Amino acid sequence: MSAGKWENNEEIQIFQEYLRIPSVHPDIDYNSCVEFIKRQAESLKLPVEVVYPAVKSKPVVIIKWLGKEPELPTIILNSHMDVVPVFPEMWTHEPFSADIDEEGRIFARGTQDMKSVGTQYLGAIRLLKAAGFQPKRTVYVTFVPDEEIGGALGMEAFVKTDFYKQMNVGFSLDEGGTSASDVHHLFYAERIRWVLHLKFGGTAGHGSLLLPDTAGVKLNYVLNKLSEFRDSQIQRLKNDQSINIGDVTTVNLTQLSGGVQSNVVPPLLEAIFDMRLSITLDLVAFEQQIRKWCEEAGGGIKIEFPQKEAYVAPTKLDDSNPYWLALSAAFDELGLKVKPIVCFGVTDCRFIRQQGTPAIGFSPIINTPVLIHDHDEFLKAEDYLNGIEVYKKIIRNLTEV
Repeated sequence: MSAGKWENNEEIQIFQEYLRIPSVHPDIDYNSCVEFIKRQAESLKLPVEVVYPAVKSKPVVIIKWLGKEPELPTIILNSHMDVVPVFPEMWTHEPFSADIDEEGRIFARGTQDMKSVGTQYLGAIRLLKAAGFQPKRTVYVTFVPDEEIGGALGMEAFVKTDFYKQMNVGFSLDEGGTSASDVHHLFYAERIRWVLHLKFGGTAGHGSLLLPDTAGVKLNYVLNKLSEFRDSQIQRLKNDQSINIGDVTTVNLTQLSGGVQSNVVPPLLEAIFDMRLSITLDLVAFEQQIRKWCEEAGGGIKIEFPQKEAYVAPTKLDDSNPYWLALSAAFDELGLKVKPIVCFGVTDCRFIRQQGTPAIGFSPIINTPVLIHDHDEFLKAEDYLNGIEVYKKIIRNLTEV
């Protein structure tokens, strides 16, 4: 099928229009996204509201599809409007052109992560409304800012508002991960993010001497201990084929600073580690272990956690969760292969789960190279349209719980 034929498809045109809005970090102007979503709501004849949970430059856009029993807990279909930066010289197509090639591949930042999902929800609702379907439960389609930089002024702030509380949310569906195979990855939990900042104080002096208790020696000791722990997690992955990266703890040295000159032993060195902690890790014991290593290194090490998320219970995937049963039934009816996993990164689902509300991340994108945050991110037009059909079934099932 030629690229031209795809471009005449109304749903593909809507998707392309959204992709062409460069809502890219840093310093995003979300106004074009807001206006686009308002137009979509108008075409669906659904009311839309814009709220600003933190600051005026960070809107949350909410489309409401009223249910027959509005007193019931509601369903959120969430996606984020922002995308990560691009390196245009590394792309074969302009990153915000939404070009379609002869194979029907649509190239643009956000095709996989995750503008596709936002407009697929709307496409599915369009089909359901055309068939005369009205949900039992009210559905909110939410478009949030800043997920790619942590969501502090987006979903994290939004769930604390009176507006959100009045939505009476019973369940949230959000982003999953692209799959290179025919198996859909479904996120029922996320690892816990910690950022560890260590400041190593030590004896300063001339670089020609063997001074005691230097910052470098202390840094070396702690780094070796953290590296040994990291190696243990690599071994776990190698030894157990049933687990994946989301089931282990990752520790990575991401920033190093200190020193003034090559022949001066510095009084201070600083190191920052990105940590994604397994949901089965004993957090208290792990922190105690870090502090013990710092003492063993000789002390004089300041320990800070610029980010230290608490444990959040996973969403239950059993008979106690009626939304899971509805979702699982949809997968069976569609004949989809689905593998529940712990998300190896973080998504806005964690803020919903922190409220005690079940939330699941799901993506209909399969048999596609995983190009999330990568160059030449693309999604095939036929896969995009198929995703609308998948969400049509999922939304119908979820709203009838």
